[in-house]
Amino acid sequence: MSYLRDLMQTHARTGRLDWIGLRPARREDMSEVGDAMVSEGGLNGDHGRPGKRAVTLIQAEHLPVIAALCDGEVTPAALRRNLLVSGVNLAALRGRNIRIGDARLTLTGPCAPCSRMEETLGTGGYSAVRHHGGWCASVEEPGRIALGDDVVPL
Repeated sequence: MSYLRDLMQTHARTGRLDWIGLRPARREDMSEVGDAMVSEGGLNGDHGRPGKRAVTLIQAEHLPVIAALCDGEVTPAALRRNLLVSGVNLAALRGRNIRIGDARLTLTGPCAPCSRMEETLGTGGYSAVRHHGGWCASVEEPGRIALGDDVVPL
């Protein structure tokens, strides 16, 4: 069994932070930024939820999958996630810590889509995002993050 545990702890490479978005208020448009401060309650300037859902992340690799399953334009802003990352499997990091820039996050669980995906992506948008909607994270260590930062499993 230790062999499987070892396999589950290894990753081919670190990931990369490709996009940062802030939601200034509920139902307002996302604002794309080049860097952000992560505090204990989430990203400064974001209308987020403290605790297990302080920051939301989605993999860049999932955007084409969602697009193939619906008719809407699929962007990280349309999906209302804070961080778009690439090159690392977030699902394999559930319950683990990651470092992005100076911040340390714990991936707490999947980020389920909301019914707003039907408005944004059209009919079937909700189902298209199911199981591809990203991950929620809590903040373990505040710090600054910026585009291009490594996403490092700890």
